[in-house]
Amino acid sequence: MFQILTVCTGNICRSPLAAMILRTRLSDLDPAVTSAGTRGLAGAPMTPEAQRLAAELGVAGVAGADAAAHRSRYLTEEHLSVPDLILTMTRDHRRHVVELAPARMRSTFTVREFARLAGDLSDDGLRAAASATGSEADAVTALRAAVRAVAARRGIADPPAAPEDDDVIDPYRRPWATYLLSAQQMAPGLAEVERVVRAASSRRPR
Repeated sequence: MFQILTVCTGNICRSPLAAMILRTRLSDLDPAVTSAGTRGLAGAPMTPEAQRLAAELGVAGVAGADAAAHRSRYLTEEHLSVPDLILTMTRDHRRHVVELAPARMRSTFTVREFARLAGDLSDDGLRAAASATGSEADAVTALRAAVRAVAARRGIADPPAAPEDDDVIDPYRRPWATYLLSAQQMAPGLAEVERVVRAASSRRPR
């Protein structure tokens, strides 16, 4: 089973929403998708606006029930030891992750950075990277290879027009329009994550 971790500040808006969307979209592959926050109150629920947004974005089934049941948790070094892909909402969150676990740098991206880098890779290219792991490789090994292919685009892909374009805006205690903007900003990255995971899962051994 492959594992994905999403990270934001309080773990009550962006990161749980991203995790639930990915869990819904990849439900047929049975991933382990979790979330955590770098600061904030432990054990806090998702904001009502984030729960409403989850429903409007089609979060369903178990993931949908999770929206009401969700309680925030602090990000710890232990949380970073297992995930095959770590998605943060901002560059500051990414820096926090790498400071806690420097070895995870190549598997950690802001969600918008992931969209920018993965967008340069075709499905065939992703499958080729995953297939290079060999015929005996499991799905986790294949996904890790595809994630490394995405990370290899750093320094090669065009940079964002402005550094903050790799960040997802924090909607906490802001108007509904900001929640919508936040979801809009993370959407391309979540779509690319789904594409990368599915391409790696459909690899053909060389």
